[in-house]
Formats: sequence, C-alpha cells, structure tokens
Amino acid sequence: MNSKIKDTRVGRIKMSQSETRGYVFNHTMLRVRDPQASLRFYTDVLGMTLLRKLDFADWKFSLFFLAYVPEGTAIPQDNEKNAAYTFGREAVLELTHNWGTESEETTPYHNGNTEPRGFGHICISVPDIRQACARFEKMGVNFQKKLGEGGMKNIAFIKDPDNYWVEVVQPGLL
Repeated sequence: MNSKIKDTRVGRIKMSQSETRGYVFNHTMLRVRDPQASLRFYTDVLGMTLLRKLDFADWKFSLFFLAYVPEGTAIPQDNEKNAAYTFGREAVLELTHNWGTESEETTPYHNGNTEPRGFGHICISVPDIRQACARFEKMGVNFQKKLGEGGMKNIAFIKDPDNYWVEVVQPGLL
C-alpha cells in the first residue's frame, strides 16, 4: 500500500485517494431469527424503508436491505435499477434470515456484547433524543441503556428482536 499517514489529528489523516475514489461504505449485515419481527422493528420503530428483498431458495436464506429514504423518494421497482439504487448508496442495513431459525425459541446469534465480545452496535441519529426515547418506551422497545443512565448520559441504547444494540444519539449532544 502506497498510502502514508501525514497527520494523526482527527480529520487530518490523509490516505491516497486515487485508488479508492468512488468507494462507498454501502451496508452492514446482521443475521436475524425472525424476519417479520425484525422488519417491524426496523421499519415501524426506527422508520427505515425496505429497499430490496432477495430470496435464495437453493441455500435457504433471504436478504432484506433497509435504509433511511427521504420522504417522497421513489424507490426503483425494476430489478436492475433497484440493485443499482440499493448497492450504490450509503448507510444500508442488510438483514440476513437463514430459513428455519424463526422456529427456534431464542435467537441463535451472538450480539457481540456478551463474552466473547466482538461486534458492538449500530447507531442512528435522531433530531430529538428525548422525544425518540419517549416514543420507544411507549412502543415497548427494550432498552440496554436509557437516556440519562450511566456515564454517558446523552446517549441511549435500545435492542432489536435479536438483542443487537442500536445506539441512539442526537447530533450536538455528544
């Protein structure tokens, strides 16, 4: 790799841009036990939109791609255009469902926050964290850490149906 670190201050680390120009951080994948419960959580609770669903019958799994989409945005329905839209944008959440896991009593997946630790969480930004947390409480969402608790009082953590943590932040409060 020909890239060199020129400065260690935040926002000042410069890597060679020519080889990576046009790269986009597209998505993060989480395995889910029950796709219907997860889709309800990510669409109804968090307000994401389902962009694309792919079924792989030979391998018995499905993929669901969700993201925040500005109101009024028309999501392409044509397969090729939808693929370009889904895989050409930033900040997509991919939920992977291995068929049959929905029949298991509990999630077969490790959320990364118990031993051995690994994956930690995803994060959403909200315009008003107090309002968002009050809404989550009213909806019966499980909290890992409520607003005002612990050492970092200006953030909250909620849990999805598979106990993955979702950090909730408000820009300007950190």
